[in-house]
Amino acid sequence: MGETDSFFSNKSAKIFVAGHRGLVGSAIVRKLQSLGFTNLLVRTHAELDLTRQSDVESFFAAEKPHYVVLAAAKVGGIHANNTYPADFIAINLQIQTNVIDSSYRYGVKKILFLGSSCIYPKFAPQPIPENALLSGLLEPTNEWYAVAKIAGIKMCQAYRIQYGFDAISAMPTNLYGPNDNFHPENSHVLPALMRRFHKAKVEGAKEVVVWGTGSPLREFLHVDDLADAVVFLMGNYSGLEHVNVGSGKEVTIKELAELVKEVVGFEGELVWDSSKPDGTPRKLMDSSKLASLGWSAKISLKDGLIDTYKWYLENVKQ
Repeated sequence: MGETDSFFSNKSAKIFVAGHRGLVGSAIVRKLQSLGFTNLLVRTHAELDLTRQSDVESFFAAEKPHYVVLAAAKVGGIHANNTYPADFIAINLQIQTNVIDSSYRYGVKKILFLGSSCIYPKFAPQPIPENALLSGLLEPTNEWYAVAKIAGIKMCQAYRIQYGFDAISAMPTNLYGPNDNFHPENSHVLPALMRRFHKAKVEGAKEVVVWGTGSPLREFLHVDDLADAVVFLMGNYSGLEHVNVGSGKEVTIKELAELVKEVVGFEGELVWDSSKPDGTPRKLMDSSKLASLGWSAKISLKDGLIDTYKWYLENVKQ
């Protein structure tokens, strides 16, 4: 494949990874380094504010990257989205518009834009196929973020149609791994469980109470698997449509909690508070398109949790 040759053959090609300190960006940098890419271009927020158009243009004019992976975004949970809706829509639109447009103007060969599974309608069919996009109403709690991400997909498509620019988009499922957010207030379910079981273990608590019945089904992908998929798509995909990236494996919240409990080594009781809400009963991405291209996830949930807990102990623990 010509596409593949061009990306993988030149290990000294300059690759700008935007958002290199986050969960996703840091994994992509690790992956590219492990494959022998020697010319990675990264900037902290202090060095380059991606919301400032003139700064982004100056950066691209000076550095002229060959490839761009856009993993920079303003992210947060339900509470943050409800409190700062203007930030979530404006900052993400600014970052995307500036980076995608400058990539085209300054001769980038290919860009990959990263979105999120929250782009899909609240009542999308399960598993969720790519063509469910814009087929129904969004989840109101994070529509500001979702609308920005949808605009990013559409911008990549528009630049391909109008300019022949090789811009692709990937939409990952729920991610976890090193550099995840373990904050007590606004972390996602998997890191939140890990933190709570660890705290209970350290304090010698008798039980950990978890909200709901544990019955909802969820899908989780280790961020190193996502990084592997990103590199695969850079080499092997140049289509108009965005691509779902999932593990294809479903787990109940109950199974997840029991697995985290085992990995952390908490010996006490796991108690379910069924008076509390469960959330959506099932959320799974249909990743058959990516599978047909020849990629599948490799890290099992248990191995991924062991790796993540090791990172947590070395980097986060109180």
